Amino acid sequence: MSEPPTYTVSRPSAGVLQLSLQGVWTIEHEIPGVDEFLDSLDEKTEKVLFETESMITWDSSLPVFLDQFLPVLKLKKIRADLNGLPPGAQKLLRVAMLNRGKEREEEDEPFALANLVGNYTLAGFKQAGDMTLFSTSLIRDFTRLLRGRAYFRFRDLLYFIQDCGANALPIITLIALLVGVILAFVGAIQLEMFGAQIYVANLVGIAMLLEMGAMITGIIMAGRTGASYAAQLGTMQVNEEIDALSTMGISPYAFLVIPRMLALILMLPLLCIYADLVGILGGGLIGVGLLNLSVSEYFNQSLDALNFSQFGEGVFKSFVYAVLVGYSGCFYGIQCGRSAAAVGRAATSAVVSAIIMIVVADAIMVVFFNIM
Repeated sequence: MSEPPTYTVSRPSAGVLQLSLQGVWTIEHEIPGVDEFLDSLDEKTEKVLFETESMITWDSSLPVFLDQFLPVLKLKKIRADLNGLPPGAQKLLRVAMLNRGKEREEEDEPFALANLVGNYTLAGFKQAGDMTLFSTSLIRDFTRLLRGRAYFRFRDLLYFIQDCGANALPIITLIALLVGVILAFVGAIQLEMFGAQIYVANLVGIAMLLEMGAMITGIIMAGRTGASYAAQLGTMQVNEEIDALSTMGISPYAFLVIPRMLALILMLPLLCIYADLVGILGGGLIGVGLLNLSVSEYFNQSLDALNFSQFGEGVFKSFVYAVLVGYSGCFYGIQCGRSAAAVGRAATSAVVSAIIMIVVADAIMVVFFNIM
């Protein structure tokens, strides 16, 4: 079993070259070079045969050896008859040659751009169909829930409320405080030029209530909770848990999606209000610490600058963002493939899609509220 791999070249007939393989063709032995075989090829060679009666055993080193010169034979238009090789080696070589041919066709494809556009278009139509099916199923089960005909475990809702509510407070506090500090610091540099430092309170308060409070909360929850939802549901898809629920007659939309979305819809507006207050507090740190404003001056100015309509607009935006984040995370989780890589792609797609939808929705709502 220790005989090293060797080969001999012979010519059984005119135009035919036979390659005879002997010994043990395994990775424990160094495979011989192909120069001797290539030197034996000439213009009269039309066909190459393989003989393996003296070969003791083989593994992946045999296809690796053969693959070194088979492309050369194809280039020289010399037919290689693989029937003399072991059946397993024949299959491996045919797969390798087929894949190599596909790669070459893709590289030489004259309409590569048109194919790319077509593939993206078809993928877009497919995703639109999947989103329509997801949306209709979600609306159907939510309607059944309101009528008492669909259900989920109440403790699941409490768990998700805690996860996307209380557990998110530390990161919301940090980011909102820093955003308030940044807004106040940038505004202070400009307003000091006109001796209008007191209006830093207006700048921070209005910016936090109208835009930044809701947006930073939505984006943080997209990266934190939306990705978590996609990964959870994607893992359930991989483990066939969602299929098991459907088999038992339990709607996965009512049992898995609705409690997650309800938790976000309930908690994200509250987090937005909290972020508004923390952002105003962060602006106060700059106003009091650097602009020599008193605490009462800063907060009285903030109260004078703000009104209920601004507060309501920010809370309404946070409600919309909650729907978008929950929808995106659950949609990509439910539509996830059945592999670890698919779970990663689902989490990434959920975050990216949620952030894009938040920005687009914010632009639409800004125009709408300005018109109103």
